[in-house]
Amino acid sequence: MAIIIRKPEPQEIETMQTKPIWTCDPSEFEYSYDQTETCLILEGKVEVTYDKAVYSFQAGDLVVFEKGVKCRWRILDAVKKHYQFTD
Repeated sequence: MAIIIRKPEPQEIETMQTKPIWTCDPSEFEYSYDQTETCLILEGKVEVTYDKAVYSFQAGDLVVFEKGVKCRWRILDAVKKHYQFTD
């Protein structure tokens, strides 16, 4: 699966809390992943369109975007997230 959305385990939360934070106000944009991104959503609500499907996530979710995903982000409520890129 190219996009995975789930509730994080306590250890994952602890690990992600050491990672950088990214914020963005409500907006829409295209994004292509040249690395895998794991993010822990701290605030906000987002819809991502990928391969004709819409994926929704919000505060409290752990989201993984696999390398190679090309999608459209629609930020409904200002988002704040911890993120980590890996090969």
